[in-house]
Formats: sequence, C-alpha cells, structure tokens
Amino acid sequence: MIERRPRVLVIDDAGLVRLYYRKILEAAGYDVDEALNGLEALERVLEKLPDLAIVDVNMPQMDGFTFLAELRRQPLPAGGIPALVISTESQARDILAARASGANYYLIKPVSESVLKQHVAMLCGIPEG
Repeated sequence: MIERRPRVLVIDDAGLVRLYYRKILEAAGYDVDEALNGLEALERVLEKLPDLAIVDVNMPQMDGFTFLAELRRQPLPAGGIPALVISTESQARDILAARASGANYYLIKPVSESVLKQHVAMLCGIPEG
C-alpha cells in the first residue's frame, strides 16, 4: 500500500519565499501547493484539502489574518486545517492577532530549514525521528 504524502499549502506573495519552502518541504517528502494571497488560498483549500497551511501575514487582496478567520469559518474538515503563520511581523500584537484569527503556531522570518521541517512535521502529526 502506498502511503499518501502530507500536503502543505504555502501562502505567500513572495515567489522566493514560496520556492524556499517548496524546496525544503518537497525534499522532506511533502506535496506542496502554492497561493499568492488569502483569496487564492481559500480557492485552493476548497479544491483540495491540505494537511497544513503555511501563511504569511502581509499579502495583497486578502491578508493572512483575514484568510485564517475565513478558513476557521468553513465547516470541518476545511475549518480544522492546522495553520502555521510565518511572518516578518514580530510584535506581540501580531502574534496575538494571528492566534485570534485561528493560527496554531507563529514563527518570525527568516526561518531555518530545520525549524521549518520541525514545525511542519509537528503540525502534520508526523512523529520525530
């Protein structure tokens, strides 16, 4: 039996950031999909449920906080997708706003390869080792 690879949706308007996450995650065994903003991400979620969403905060059309709030309004299972916010915003109010919007965890950019893999595995429910 072939096991399904966990699917991660990377939501960031910066192409280099999406490429960085994609290369790391695909090499670690994940399937990766991308969206340029929260609006596009909602469409992707409804097309094919990811196991995790990695969300930037500052994006055009729909920012990360608005995306998370909209995602959490969706009926389960879509509304129950874990979300990892990774942003340059580092103030306590930003972290609190992310949590209030529905983020499961918050990291501040830049994020190292090892930290990214560790948090993605944790939120996808993959045991360490």
